[in-house]
Amino acid sequence: MMQTLMNVLVAVSVAAGGQGAGVRPELEKIVEGKGATAALVRVSDGKHTESDAVGVRDIERGGRPSPSGYFRIGSVTKTFVATVVLQLVDEGKVQLDDPIDQYLPGLVPGGEHITVRQLLNHTSHLYDYMSEPGYSTNRWRGEARFRSYQPRELLKVAFAKKLPDDGKWHYSNTNYVVLGLLVKKLTGRAYGEEVERRILRPLGLRHTLVPGDRAEVPSPHAKGYEPMPHLVDATRMNPSLDWAAGEMISTTADLERFMSSLLNGKLTSAASLRAMRTTVETGVGFGYGLGLQAYPLPCGKVWGHSGELIGYLTFAFRSDSGKSMTMSINPSTRNPSTEEVMAIATKAFCGTTG
Repeated sequence: MMQTLMNVLVAVSVAAGGQGAGVRPELEKIVEGKGATAALVRVSDGKHTESDAVGVRDIERGGRPSPSGYFRIGSVTKTFVATVVLQLVDEGKVQLDDPIDQYLPGLVPGGEHITVRQLLNHTSHLYDYMSEPGYSTNRWRGEARFRSYQPRELLKVAFAKKLPDDGKWHYSNTNYVVLGLLVKKLTGRAYGEEVERRILRPLGLRHTLVPGDRAEVPSPHAKGYEPMPHLVDATRMNPSLDWAAGEMISTTADLERFMSSLLNGKLTSAASLRAMRTTVETGVGFGYGLGLQAYPLPCGKVWGHSGELIGYLTFAFRSDSGKSMTMSINPSTRNPSTEEVMAIATKAFCGTTG
């Protein structure tokens, strides 16, 4: 039954232009190749917007995934957190090149030498607590996936180890846990409250939420799975292990509006947006700014962020020409390859997969 449903492609299109987002063949190919059980995509050129969905909502019961469905956005959460921090910079409450120890004294080992900017662009060289067994929400954790975690508990795991002094760029979720605590220190409110107050409510993002300890994904949603090696339902989980590094839930429409508003300069000052778009070399195929990734495509650069949390992959990109692509993929027995994902992005932004 499961195998049969995995091979049945059910696509739904809710498109302003009527013909889907133009990348449905590529998405269907990923589903056929066991790279996804479902996928949602939304493509816009600033005037016309098209949404599409392929695959099945539930591999046992079937059903069509909704193009407007909810999904876990993983590390795209970091862009929301970075935006709040840059707003606080605009308000004069923090400076990017101040050491974190100035605001959170004694919290971070060596914090007198680690700046707020370095936390935002992952050049702090702090060990990633998610590298430790049992501390990554990208892997199956059994009943432990319903456990609740506190931010300082995560930092205790992170600070027990050090990265080698290799001078390389290191992506670390630890950075954004520290930044979440920084927001609390500067505002007196939890980072999620500040995201809601400063971003979600002003932009009318009614389908974006900070779940905290809640294990459910709102309906409608396509289920997320993990191969064990057969697929197990990983949809329900307590995302507090990710906290400010990746716990949020959203939809393609809300993420598109957020990224467009941010990159159009509606959420920060021009100076802060320039700082966010000032990237460092990572050696992994994209530049990293302050909570923003910059990906090179044949027709130019796109900005945004990708995210992963067990059962869900998210890609939210926008070009300076005004085009955007937001995509959620529910991996199947394998994750879609970088080549498959970037081929879709290339077609969405450049009009060709080659």
